[in-house]
Amino acid sequence: MASLVHCLSSKKIQPEDERRMMITDNKPAPRRAKWWYSTFHIVTVIVGAGVLSLPYAMAYLGWGPGILMLLVSWGLTLNTMWQMIEMHECVAGTRFDRFHDLGRYAFGPKLGAWIVLPLQLIVQVGCDIVYMVVGGKCLYKFTEIACTNCTQLRKSYAILSFGAIHFFLSQLPNFNSVVGVSLLAALMSVSYSTIAWVACLSRGQSSDVSYGHKKISRTELMWRVCNALGQISFAFAGHAVTLEIQATIPSTPEKPSKIAMWKGVIVAYLINAICYFPVAIIGYWAFGRDISDDVITELENPEWLIASANLMVFVHMVGGYQVFAMPVFDLIEKAMSKKLKISEGLILRLIVRSAYVAFTLFIGVTFPFFGDLLGFFGLSIGPTSYFLPSIIWLIIKKPKRFSINWFINWGSIMIGVCIMLASIVAGVRNFCVDASGYNFYV
Repeated sequence: MASLVHCLSSKKIQPEDERRMMITDNKPAPRRAKWWYSTFHIVTVIVGAGVLSLPYAMAYLGWGPGILMLLVSWGLTLNTMWQMIEMHECVAGTRFDRFHDLGRYAFGPKLGAWIVLPLQLIVQVGCDIVYMVVGGKCLYKFTEIACTNCTQLRKSYAILSFGAIHFFLSQLPNFNSVVGVSLLAALMSVSYSTIAWVACLSRGQSSDVSYGHKKISRTELMWRVCNALGQISFAFAGHAVTLEIQATIPSTPEKPSKIAMWKGVIVAYLINAICYFPVAIIGYWAFGRDISDDVITELENPEWLIASANLMVFVHMVGGYQVFAMPVFDLIEKAMSKKLKISEGLILRLIVRSAYVAFTLFIGVTFPFFGDLLGFFGLSIGPTSYFLPSIIWLIIKKPKRFSINWFINWGSIMIGVCIMLASIVAGVRNFCVDASGYNFYV
């Protein structure tokens, strides 16, 4: 890894003018966002489905390693997000409006696209699939609690109902148009996170609570620990859309976009900490090793409060889906417009976005394994959130060897690589185990 970064950083990839020209020439969305828009969007994409699985991850990691992993992840991902914000305008007169644009500048036009774009798309599409599953499960739970005398929805129908909403919302043109949806989603995420830990605290500890390792084989425990690392990494998945969000903020030499963006991110990460740590710690304290992969489903009383929490999660998943999907919509539409020589507009948007929603809906209905989906998609969240920004930083900024900055970046790289490898192995394995005994479309 060290030799690769040294090789890339020392290589003169292209003359400066050519490197600027290769960056997308597509017209970006209107740059009129305020700093707090970034707070709404970042809270929406980070404080999401992942927070509900944190006590479950703690059950396999234990008190010390679990809390330490949360602290390290929070600090390292905040640092890598700061790096991305700083590099958004690291070339005078140029703005890297997309993560893969920055990757192409750092690694070269071909290599950069192959390195960054697949990882970014896996995060964005993967999170949308997970949000389909979570949104549908929470709608199912809400109807189950709120209407005991009604004919109960099948879980697959609940996921279909969640997906149906996005056939309409996906027609909103850009990030600026979904800011209201994002604000509502952010409020919901804070609300249901608070309900989760307050309800766990009020309920108290289970009578037979235990914090020891579950009674499973060592091999199984190893798989589940690796999957827990993937679940924690999923809780910090916002980097895949950071530059796209910053691209909507106006920038001048006197007041560059990084000032407003960083202010919004700081507020978002403080909200993140307020939500994550109480849910993880109190949820694990209340249920111990027997916690499920969604802490909300463990709570039973008062019923009206649990129903409200599930409805809030449902609303938040709606907003989170749109924030992750918007860059994918933009990428596909521009690629099809260029390849097919057709203008971007309502017809293209209707076809492309409806097809994308249908695809994620199909995968979500077919494979609704929430916990293992989180671990599986850690294979791309590890790079995008933990170490890819650090590698790009080393290439572009070239910090002094053995300086504090240099050590922090290499620490992020090493931790991120370990998380990625653990997520790949455990996520695929657990997914296959769960799928083998699952009855599809129930």
